[in-house]
Amino acid sequence: MNRDYPLERVRNFGIIAHIDAGKTTTSERILFYTGMKHKIGEVHDGETTTDWMEQERERGITITAAAITCFWNPTYMPHDDVSKRVRFNVIDTPGHIDFTVEVKRSLRVLDGAVVVFDGVAGVEPQSETNWRYADESNVPRLCFINKMDRTGASFERSYASILERLNKRAVRFQIPVGLEGEHNGVVDLLKMKAYFFQGDKGIEVIEKEIPENLLADAKKYRAELIEKIVENDDVLMQQYLDGKEIALDVLKATVRKAVIANKMFPVFTGSALKNVGVQLVLDAVVDYLPSPLDIPPVKGINPNTGEEVLRHASDTDPFCALAFKLQNDPFVGQLTFFRVYSGTVEAGTYLYNATTGKKERLGRIVRLQANQREEVKKVFAGEIAAAVGIKDALTSHTFCDENNPIILEVIKFVEPVVSLRIEPKTKADQEKMGMALRKLGNEDPTFKISANSETGETIISGMGELHLEIMVDRMKREFGVEANVGKPQVAYRETILGEAEAEHKYIKQTGGKGQYGHVIITIRPMVPLVEGAKIPKNVSRYDDFEFINSIKGGVIPNEFIPAVEKGVHEAMDRGILAGYKIVNVSCELTFGSYHDVDSSEIAYKIAASQAFQDAAKRARPVILEPIMKLEVLFPEKFMGDVTGSISSKRGQIEEMTERSQVKVLHAKVPLSEMFGYTTQLRSMTSGQGSATMEFDHYEVVPKNVEAEIIEARKS
Repeated sequence: MNRDYPLERVRNFGIIAHIDAGKTTTSERILFYTGMKHKIGEVHDGETTTDWMEQERERGITITAAAITCFWNPTYMPHDDVSKRVRFNVIDTPGHIDFTVEVKRSLRVLDGAVVVFDGVAGVEPQSETNWRYADESNVPRLCFINKMDRTGASFERSYASILERLNKRAVRFQIPVGLEGEHNGVVDLLKMKAYFFQGDKGIEVIEKEIPENLLADAKKYRAELIEKIVENDDVLMQQYLDGKEIALDVLKATVRKAVIANKMFPVFTGSALKNVGVQLVLDAVVDYLPSPLDIPPVKGINPNTGEEVLRHASDTDPFCALAFKLQNDPFVGQLTFFRVYSGTVEAGTYLYNATTGKKERLGRIVRLQANQREEVKKVFAGEIAAAVGIKDALTSHTFCDENNPIILEVIKFVEPVVSLRIEPKTKADQEKMGMALRKLGNEDPTFKISANSETGETIISGMGELHLEIMVDRMKREFGVEANVGKPQVAYRETILGEAEAEHKYIKQTGGKGQYGHVIITIRPMVPLVEGAKIPKNVSRYDDFEFINSIKGGVIPNEFIPAVEKGVHEAMDRGILAGYKIVNVSCELTFGSYHDVDSSEIAYKIAASQAFQDAAKRARPVILEPIMKLEVLFPEKFMGDVTGSISSKRGQIEEMTERSQVKVLHAKVPLSEMFGYTTQLRSMTSGQGSATMEFDHYEVVPKNVEAEIIEARKS
């Protein structure tokens, strides 16, 4: 069986944005214009394809990333020419910060992204976070300034916010024809033509001359655009300086190279809701975003040798794929979404999981249209699909050819910052709750489940109040589990500010073989790794812990060193001051001793754990609290009330700006002070204020607050 589409005619891209910028509305237009739907569903009617969960339709927000496959003939090509058709694998991602995990893992497997902005608000907090994720994954981007039909919309202000807050290399490729109620088309600065959208839902793209009142601006902005393009090519730069006219196809080819190299971010505009401009963005996806052939080969590690290996986007390279998302389907069970980087895989064969070392039969493969499934027999390099019924796979696991093993870099997720206690309402719910939580935790790596060893309570942790609310709701609807939940709690952390040494001997005689473990360790705050620095062989480094083995002369045999590291790491799970997890500690094993007969792994583990506890008490332990980045929008007349409330919550106001007749306040505020803030804000501003919040960093709590936290933990 051969592939339907050559790799150069495949585009894997995501739609990413802040909440309410219009991602899902844009996705619905993509489905309509590509012929995958004959009716456009609107978010406000609860009829969209990609927002298929009940909770999404009720709230009008995207919660889970949805994959859709569709096909596009660029508008400048004959629409009946199948040989020019391009396959789009599109992922519509959430904009709410609580579901940021979906954006991060989607960007890890996508080749490009369309970043959607609200034409009134411009760059918003989650726009910045998503842009940072795209930077981390080196994903080329196009920008689409949406909602030009809204009251207060301003292309120039939104464009300026992209330049100022995201990247100076963003370049306008279009300007809008009319604003607010008069917005009805766009001007293409490369072609110097105006485009209008007529017929059913704007399906007909009509090319006209640029309106007289926009001609001067269009000429000025085109000159700026051409300058930005030729900067990427010395030969073109010389032709430009010599006054020669450069052909359109040459300019587009140069833009394509610059976009793929992340040296240029084209900016388009329109209104998805009013059916203006979306088709031209799809043309730009074809023209400028990379195919799987345009991106560098994926890097991984051979688990047998530890050497770095590459996999190219080719059907003939050994099979290699990354599982990036799990989803429970009520009809077929667990779906495992995976991106194929190289090779091919067929339904009915065995899938080798290099992360676990296990093989599982790949019964069925499906392509997803959100919650609709199309069964396929084989998937090829560069494609995104889902496996049905794989039991042992988790997010970030690598599937590969068993004879050519490779493990790809895992996706790193932020730690949850909010927790709450949960208990089943009845005994019948108890067993079901454990299974439901486990499945939801497998689906979402930022949703953690733990047990309080002292009280026996189950604690669930997530990225915010809404995140946990949705999970409890899903547990009820999808798994039929009724549960009581406590109040949200902050996920505090502990760390040390000083250095301390401790020694511990664990000796136990029980008549037969005894136990003997003896260690001396030094702990100190972990120092950030300098970019490009190599980690020495005697150092094991993790996100929040570093272990240094400085043992010389075999005073502790090598086989017991991992037990020492494990003992320290486990001791960090329970802090000194209030029992919260300890983070950012460097532990050096400096000396110890062993017994020929009695030494054992468990003895060294216990000795290391005790030594760490002793040292931590003397290393100036402190409690850390999550600090949130807050953006508040409100009418100016409520300025005093809003700023006063932020100050009363230990908040630091960083700047105050203005956006379309409303004030915008940016601040850093402790999460512990922010529960229920949205309700307070609405009351304070007669329902006219709104706020968005996302995790920023951890910070040492003031001494008076620390005392309150410790006291609360005791009670």
